[in-house]
Amino acid sequence: MLNYVARRLLLLVPTLLGIMLLNFIIVQAAPGGPVDQLIWQLKHTGVGATARVGGSSAMEASGSSGGNAAGESKGARGVDPVLLKQLEVQFGLDKPLHERFFKMMKNYILFDFGDSFYRDRTVVELVKDKLPVSISLGLWSTLFIYLISIPLGIKKAVKDGSRFDIWSSLAVVIGYAVPGFLFAVLLVVLFAGGSYFNIFPLRGIVSDNWEELSYFGKALDYLWHMALPVTALVIGGFAGLTMLTKNSFMDEIHKQYIVTARAKGLTERAILIKHAFRNAMLIVVAGFPQAFISIFFTGSLLIEVIFSLDGLGLLGFEAALSRDYPVMFGTLYFYTLLGLVMNIVSDVTLMFIDPRIDFEKREG
Repeated sequence: MLNYVARRLLLLVPTLLGIMLLNFIIVQAAPGGPVDQLIWQLKHTGVGATARVGGSSAMEASGSSGGNAAGESKGARGVDPVLLKQLEVQFGLDKPLHERFFKMMKNYILFDFGDSFYRDRTVVELVKDKLPVSISLGLWSTLFIYLISIPLGIKKAVKDGSRFDIWSSLAVVIGYAVPGFLFAVLLVVLFAGGSYFNIFPLRGIVSDNWEELSYFGKALDYLWHMALPVTALVIGGFAGLTMLTKNSFMDEIHKQYIVTARAKGLTERAILIKHAFRNAMLIVVAGFPQAFISIFFTGSLLIEVIFSLDGLGLLGFEAALSRDYPVMFGTLYFYTLLGLVMNIVSDVTLMFIDPRIDFEKREG
């Protein structure tokens, strides 16, 4: 196992490098970089926009623009080339692409992600501030999805073809067909002051007076705020795991060793718990890290937007819109690294659950 983990960790480096390089090229090829963003702000809000990046010299340059000079990008037309050059230097865009990429990766290896272009804070500080929200959503949602999906999937497998299986399949089909963010909108309309009831809050993860509450009050306030977004994620995510559990158990309970156990007179409960459960749950349990990462990275983005939860998904989305390169690539590096590590954790978990699985022999 140690040799397998070591090889996977070594493969992590070129994989991470390739993913970052591909995204770097795509982002650089996209129109509307950070300079264009600042130029747009200059044209619409005046000198104040440059104060955020260039200080007094940037103001002087902006004030000297005569409107006749043409920049390199469409958004920069009519802006003094001196200002454009200063902005490029300020953003680090005055160097060739390959130099910028390798410098960025060298800093990232040392976990130096730089400062945001627009927020006057380091990327690490921004991620630390947003991380608790995304982790809360990911952990609670994954926990409830497993608590609902595994018992439901097992019961559907045992009662395959029964009325329970048919009626519960309706809920599964709805879960497949309707995305989680639409359930979120429905929950807002019904329970968060949309059109009917105003029971749950619509903004933030805790109330403004959270620090003044007792320990028990803080816990209740936190759960009160998390109820609707977690419910939306659970409703949108339980269907796949339920069917995976059912199909896994259906496959196991028709194998020969289960038939033999029945012939020996064992009860169905004993057969399910002592024989079928361990083998059937291999793929389900081993997939927990990957399921958490999936919800953590992608599933919660629109939920964060709808419920005004200031998490990593919303941070990355806003950074992409504003072309805040340090935040964009910093969060991408964090996401990718964590995702690759979780893939290794999934494999190791699978080998611990069932020692018969040997990835080293398969690779050989």
